Amino acid sequence: MGQRFVQLLDGHPDFEVAAVTASEDSVGEDYRTAAKWRVDTPIPEDVAELTVRATEPDAVPDDLDLLFSSLPSGVAERVEPAFLEAGYVVSSNSSNARLDDDVPLVIPEVNPGHLEVIDVQRENRGWDGALIKNPNCSTITMVPPLAALDQFGLERVQVATLQAVSGAGYSGVTSMEIIDNAIPHIAGEEEKMETESRKLLGAATAEGVDWHGAEVTASCNRIPTIDGHLENVFVELAEEPSLEAVAEAFREAETQDLPSAPDPLIHVFEDSFRPQPRLDRTVGDGMAIAVGGIQETAAGIQFNVLAHNTIRGAAGASILNGELLSREGWI
Repeated sequence: MGQRFVQLLDGHPDFEVAAVTASEDSVGEDYRTAAKWRVDTPIPEDVAELTVRATEPDAVPDDLDLLFSSLPSGVAERVEPAFLEAGYVVSSNSSNARLDDDVPLVIPEVNPGHLEVIDVQRENRGWDGALIKNPNCSTITMVPPLAALDQFGLERVQVATLQAVSGAGYSGVTSMEIIDNAIPHIAGEEEKMETESRKLLGAATAEGVDWHGAEVTASCNRIPTIDGHLENVFVELAEEPSLEAVAEAFREAETQDLPSAPDPLIHVFEDSFRPQPRLDRTVGDGMAIAVGGIQETAAGIQFNVLAHNTIRGAAGASILNGELLSREGWI
């Protein structure tokens, strides 16, 4: 994930990578050596020559405006507060603290107003920094279409995911496990989808966030695709919109005037055989949400949704949150 951050920040109009940090095993090496570069574009030369620093406040420059975090959650829950107490603003992809009442969990096109919770966070925790989280990669795939449908009274959601192996990290799933196979459980993933989605769709208050009242049930599965999480979503609504009205709601979903924001946010396929991970994961440069297969069911509406899990679902989401923080004056 760190390599995706470096890749997506290369040539960014507003941000420049000034420091990279890692575990003690890599400290002192140049980033080119430490990274063992694996993503599908050349390593940016200016970053390749940076010396890897320790992941602690005293080891990074004082004048950094924004830190991006993609640490394992167990490390992040220990490391991130140290940077926050030192006054840094952190846009984090790590899963720790996502559900804390005073930590904004944000998709800029869905709930940008939740940044107001930073004031609550600073008052509660007594630090000058600010922590903002983006959601889990499977949650961020599903929530923008749900937000578009909430105008019809979102009441109940059921989702079954078909998630790519890159979501588990480079060595997270062995070839012997996944080739010619599907794994019908991803530890912790279902709970993340069921909780994070309701927080994202909720309303910011003076105390934190009031979660949305919809019931959300998830079944998460790993399949042998490299990138791109495909999800089958079933929703029950208070109203009974036509299929045309549903498709139009998706098409009209608001985007943001930010460098990494896609336009449109949601790409709607008329072809019932789309979206497909291999064909459609890079729609909108990997930052858009692809929807297709919209149909009526006995209980409501069903659709299929796809997003690139390491771009829109992770590094790209954190960068987009960083852009929102910058535009709104938090950095």
